[in-house]
Amino acid sequence: MPDPKALRSLLARYADLRIAAPRNDESRRALADVTYTLCVMTATSTIGDALERADALLAGVATAAPVPAPATGTPTQGAAPHPTAPPGEGSGVTLVA
Repeated sequence: MPDPKALRSLLARYADLRIAAPRNDESRRALADVTYTLCVMTATSTIGDALERADALLAGVATAAPVPAPATGTPTQGAAPHPTAPPGEGSGVTLVA
């Protein structure tokens, strides 16, 4: 799996170069380089396939790991007490000295 930041950066660069319509050798080489790199990163052989694969990879990244809710400092209902908190009455924990 390519780094999502690098992939997004290459996609943006590719779009910029395509929109600018390369007018000289330098910009044509830059577009060819970005095209080649996108194909390598996505393990494809054409830019069309590379763009589709990049979209699929990035969509998978966005749905693969949901971001957990921020901690509020109070346990949610049914959550275990904080490990450093002393056991409360009726917690089922017996302290032995």
